[in-house]
Parts: sequence; C-alpha cells; structure tokens
Amino acid sequence: MGLELYLDLLSQPCRAVYIFAKKNGIPFELRVVDLIKGQHLSDAFAQVNPLKKVPALKDGDFTLTESLWVLAAKSSKADPSWPHGGSAWRQQWGRTSSRRPMRSF
Repeated sequence: MGLELYLDLLSQPCRAVYIFAKKNGIPFELRVVDLIKGQHLSDAFAQVNPLKKVPALKDGDFTLTESLWVLAAKSSKADPSWPHGGSAWRQQWGRTSSRRPMRSF
C-alpha cells in the first residue's frame, strides 16, 4: 500500500497539500473526505485521525494529521536533501537561537 491522502479540496490546507504533491510528482492515492456531509466525524475516519480533521497522510502504519507536517513529510519524500526544522535554518544563517536579537537603546 502506498501513500494515502485524506482530503477535502474545499479546505485550503487540503488544497495546499494536494497541489504540492501534484507539482512535485509525489504518487499518492486520494481519499476524499466530504466535510459538508460530515464524513470527517465518522468512526471510520476517526481510526485514521482521532482528531477528526483533514488533511491526513497515511503511509502504511504511519499517519500524520497536521497540514504543515504533511507538507514537510512530503517535501522530504520529494527531495531527501530538504532541510528539516528550525535547527537547519539556524545553521544556514549562523544563528544559535531562534529568538530575535535584543535591541540596545
């Protein structure tokens, strides 16, 4: 079984995940969850995402349920050299902290 995406394209975060996957040629099986009909509140969908929210990504036994994490996971599948998290950003820019520098008056 491959990558499964549980989406409703009426949802902006779902559209972002869908467009990202299509644009980067990431193969996936689309599982439509109709929010208007309340399919996200069903017991069947609760087994995929106990929070009953879309988008959700399922890859075998592994499930992600937040759109930012779904995009990050798909980014690393599309390009394994993709930098992960704030630590990569801090290393790139030579910062040791994610806090903004204090201004001196």
